[in-house]
Amino acid sequence: MNEDGILLIDKPAGMTSFGVVARIRRILKEQAGKKVKVGHTGTLDPFATGLMILVTGKECRNAAQYSKLDKVYEATFRLGQASSTGDPEGEITDVSSREPSREEVEAALQKFRGEIRQRPPIFSAIKIDGQRAYKLARKGAEVEIPERTVTVHALELLDYRYPDVTIRAHVSSGTYIRSLAEDVGASLGIGAYCIQLRRTKIADRKVDDAMELRELGIEN
Repeated sequence: MNEDGILLIDKPAGMTSFGVVARIRRILKEQAGKKVKVGHTGTLDPFATGLMILVTGKECRNAAQYSKLDKVYEATFRLGQASSTGDPEGEITDVSSREPSREEVEAALQKFRGEIRQRPPIFSAIKIDGQRAYKLARKGAEVEIPERTVTVHALELLDYRYPDVTIRAHVSSGTYIRSLAEDVGASLGIGAYCIQLRRTKIADRKVDDAMELRELGIEN
C-alpha cells in the first residue's frame, strides 16, 4: 500500500467507517514504521457494505474532491414498517399490511427521479452546531436537520417481492438512501425502511476493484 495515495476498500457490514480507517492506519504504520495519515472521503452506515475511497498521506489534502463525487448504490427497502433510524438497527414498528402492486411501486419510485428535496436522517454524521447528529439523537436531544436539494440521476427497480423492494440508485453526493426508503414508503402510504445497502460505485471507481479487509490480514 502506498503511503501517499488512495485505497479502494470494500467495507464489511457491522463496522463503522471510522473503524475501517483505524484498521488501515494501523496496518500502514506497521509497514512504514511510522504514523501515516489516513482519512475517508464519505462514510457508510455500519449496516452498509461496499466501496470506500480512503486517502493516505499527502493525498488527504484532496479528500474533499472525492467526497463530492456521484455514487451508485444497490439497496433493499422493506415495505409496511418503519425504523427509528431508517435501517435495521433502529426500533421497528408496523405501519401497514397493504401490499402495493408493482405498478404502484414503480410510480412511487418515479417521483424521486431527478432533482428532489430530501431531509437527511437524524442518525447521520451530519454536524449540528459542531456535533454529529447521531450523537445528539442518542442523547435524546431534539435534532432538526434542514432539507437539502439532491439529484437522483437514475432509480431502477431491480426486484419486488413484497415486502421487499430492491433498487439501484445513481445519486449525487449528499443523498441518503435511508431517507429515500422512508420517502418511498411515505409516498405509498405504508412506511418503509432500508434493510440492506451496498455502495457499488463512486464516479468511475467500482467496488469490484476494491480490497476486502481480510486480504490485508484484518479481521472484522
